[in-house]
Amino acid sequence: MSTTPLVFAVFVLGAGTFAFRFAGPALRSRVRLEPRVERLMTVAAIVLLTALVGTQALLDDGGFAGVARPAGVAVGGVLAWRRAPFVVVVVAAAATAALLRLCGVD
Repeated sequence: MSTTPLVFAVFVLGAGTFAFRFAGPALRSRVRLEPRVERLMTVAAIVLLTALVGTQALLDDGGFAGVARPAGVAVGGVLAWRRAPFVVVVVAAAATAALLRLCGVD
């Protein structure tokens, strides 16, 4: 099996990614969006990130991940909302999940 198609695909995807990333700053001054569309895109990004966090926190191998992981995410979310330092947020979330698992809570 030849690796040439794989290498070609990697280069094409890399060039496409670069083009998309370069187009944002290059076209920012030329393309104007309505304020309503900009607000909608901001809300869409928040909804997408919330959905990602929710699925990663609640699901594992297509089923419920247990109580420990969502509890850790909740602790981290509250600390981030209260503007705690990033290291504190990560350590507290991990410690919460680890302590719950140590106590036998899955």
